[in-house]
Amino acid sequence: MSGTARTVAACATLACLGAAPAHAAQPPSPPVMGQPGSAQPSPAAGTLALSLRGAGGSPPFALAGARLVLRGVVSPYVGGQTVQVSVYRDGREVGARTVAVQATGNGQGRFQLDYASAQAGLVQARAAHPATAQQGAFAARWRAVRFVHANLGPGAQGQSVRLLQSELHTLRYAVPLTGSFEEATGRALVAYRKMTGLERVPYAGRRVFELLARGAGRFHVRYPGDGRHVEADLTRQVLAEIEAGGRVRSIYTMSSGKPSTPTVLGRFQVYLKTPGVNSEGMVDSNYFIRGYAIHGYAEVPTYAASHGCLRVPIPDAPAIYAWVGLGTRVDVYD
Repeated sequence: MSGTARTVAACATLACLGAAPAHAAQPPSPPVMGQPGSAQPSPAAGTLALSLRGAGGSPPFALAGARLVLRGVVSPYVGGQTVQVSVYRDGREVGARTVAVQATGNGQGRFQLDYASAQAGLVQARAAHPATAQQGAFAARWRAVRFVHANLGPGAQGQSVRLLQSELHTLRYAVPLTGSFEEATGRALVAYRKMTGLERVPYAGRRVFELLARGAGRFHVRYPGDGRHVEADLTRQVLAEIEAGGRVRSIYTMSSGKPSTPTVLGRFQVYLKTPGVNSEGMVDSNYFIRGYAIHGYAEVPTYAASHGCLRVPIPDAPAIYAWVGLGTRVDVYD
């Protein structure tokens, strides 16, 4: 976490001396640097850009214990200069260091520091060049990254859970933004794990966060030209609401027909909607062909287990029922 400064001589041009008066017996003595009449080199103006390497997601995050690289670029490069770097966690300074600026050979200078945090929290980095005789004062925009704990399950609370929820929400999974890992977060996480080929359990871990940091787990719309519609991916066992133009609105976990009573494949339209609970225990049903419907149900395994319908968890059923209308297209495929 140290650098070696390379000194580059700064060039200054002195103002030309005026001609001696005609009556002067001796030429005037040259002015002394620092005295009136001398030309002083002006401090060079500069800029400083700061970046973080090793974080992912939006906003950036990293796992607790992961090592990040803080890199700065100074322009122009002036030999012998240093930059002061300060690091804050949750608004409190936890470290400061003076780092030498090294020449890059293209008129710029740079510095680099490694940083890791074993604790979860919002870490912010600040870098500033203090004013010197050779270069003026300037600073970079703050950079921030949230360190999170990866091992999260039902009952967990705090900023790590909130960030998990935020990342899932960004990818359009139906998840609350409460900072508490309750059943709704577990359902969204199961849907995400289905989309990324992971074990279908309501638990986050290092692999989940690594995939989230890369933006993995997006739902790829198969029929973007179908307007406002629903897509049911039987391979991944997820249901997605799609807005006009092919934009994903919400993604839910579901359970389709088991092998002995498979869900019919094809492109259909909702022809009947029945609110509430019927005699079969189906909640808020949206029928798209014969007796096949999207509906809430008490049992929604992570695999295909229904009698042919598209089951969703009962807490998700009212929102889906409210969004789906008569005539809404339902595309079912594997």
